[in-house]
Amino acid sequence: METKMPRIKICCISSLEEARMAVEFGAAALGLVGHMPSGPGVISDDLIATIARNVPPAVATFLLTSETDAGLIIAHQQRVSTNTVQIVDALATGTYADIRAALPGIKLVQVIHVTDEASVDEACRIAPEVDALLLDSGNPALSVKELGGTGRTHNWSLSRRIVESVKAPVFLAGGLRPENVREAIGTVGPFGLDLCSGVRTNGNLDPSKLEKFFEAVAQA
Repeated sequence: METKMPRIKICCISSLEEARMAVEFGAAALGLVGHMPSGPGVISDDLIATIARNVPPAVATFLLTSETDAGLIIAHQQRVSTNTVQIVDALATGTYADIRAALPGIKLVQVIHVTDEASVDEACRIAPEVDALLLDSGNPALSVKELGGTGRTHNWSLSRRIVESVKAPVFLAGGLRPENVREAIGTVGPFGLDLCSGVRTNGNLDPSKLEKFFEAVAQA
């Protein structure tokens, strides 16, 4: 059976120039990072809104929000007008239904930080409520929460079990590079791939690394 090429999301986009470069190489989605307790790529809401306005309609614009209250998540999206909201921490107050009612037509993606068996249960519980899951390597239990951009891989066998257990599309994130993406696709079988540091040099999007990554995915 022919396998579809995974959608590629380039995260931590820091400027209009980076957005255009990622799209030119074939990115299906861009990650735009709002305020976070830690990690790379944070930009202002004004810049997120500017980039979201200037991206071709077919490209998904993901607002990465660390808000955990449904009302604050809604307000964050309304300030920036992305077409997708990526919730990087657990929803603590309010419901996904509240967010959907306030933001019709906006896609909801919940991040699951894959740490142990409990992550599989969490993914199965949340998947029916959202449009997609994104499996990452953060650790929300730390005193300063790690909510993405770690550059680390996690236990891909747990991610594979999540992919096999849920109906929602699943993006794989965490430490992906041209050198390991073939193994990642073969092991996990994700709908999409999400990466930040793996295509950057000194924090800047690197066209040669982008080219190598897209080539490696095409070959896989």
